[in-house]
Amino acid sequence: MKKKKNRILLGVLLFAVCLGGCNLGGRKVIFTNGLGSQDVFRIGDASCTLVEARVYLANYQNIYGKSYGIDLWKQKFQQDKLKQYIKEIALSEMSKIVCMDLLAEEQNIVLDEEEEERIKQAAAEYYQSLTKEEQDFMGVSEADIVSMYEDYVLANKVYQSLTMGIDAEVSDDEARIMEAMQIFVKDKNSAKEVKQRLKSGEDFAAVASNYNKKPVIEITFGRGDLPEEVEKAAFELDNGEVSSRIAADDGFYFIKCVNKFNEELTDANKSNIVEEREKAAFDDVYEEFVSGLSSKINEKVWDDITLVTDGSITTNRFFEIIEGAMN
Repeated sequence: MKKKKNRILLGVLLFAVCLGGCNLGGRKVIFTNGLGSQDVFRIGDASCTLVEARVYLANYQNIYGKSYGIDLWKQKFQQDKLKQYIKEIALSEMSKIVCMDLLAEEQNIVLDEEEEERIKQAAAEYYQSLTKEEQDFMGVSEADIVSMYEDYVLANKVYQSLTMGIDAEVSDDEARIMEAMQIFVKDKNSAKEVKQRLKSGEDFAAVASNYNKKPVIEITFGRGDLPEEVEKAAFELDNGEVSSRIAADDGFYFIKCVNKFNEELTDANKSNIVEEREKAAFDDVYEEFVSGLSSKINEKVWDDITLVTDGSITTNRFFEIIEGAMN
């Protein structure tokens, strides 16, 4: 991002990528050649430079292109789609951080001395990790990395500020995750047959294999994952208990409770619920703020940026280093 100085935009808040058209910060963009030759896009009075975009793309191509121990670039399978996907991720993430830095300015959120010192140390570590070829490809200096990391930390500070008062207490009942088996049929005759076979003591899984019209028999679910009628009946079951016929989804369900309370998954779901609360609180402010911003993208500059996937550019620790420094 640049407002009388260059800054980068960082994408570590796990925002969804918009693949259905080009958006910057949640706004539809105007493609234009009216920006400078080194500017990729502008939102409000802040812009992203070519250097910043190359840092992002160099790291993303190795983070996303080498996942789970597989080098997708060596597979030579749908590489054009993968490159486009990475560029869309980068553009989406960079634009949102620009907006968050502008929001920080509006709300008078700034970095303190300790944060600035950590940023400088992290920038030095990352810059020194780069090969000469990588530095030349990105055209980046250590001062550029410092500025990029400033925006990374500032964006996260905005998020933390806007979500600070969120209730982090989640009850076991609200977060409860249950394991079960299901049978779903479409018509009353099938439902009647299922009911009779279960009543006669036949194995639930065996009956399900003959009748179930859903893709799976074994399911794990929490609040809001199933139709309301099914959830209500299922959550009243004890382990091993089978529900009566439940009308929902233009058909009929039968549920067998395998584990009415999966403690490990329930604890994990508590974290998910808190994150959803935080995101909702943040979105209320963020979406209203970005609705008033103008945005432009330099189509020629952006389209001309290429990914180098021949193995000469391997940097992938841009985000990892600053996250470690700030924790």
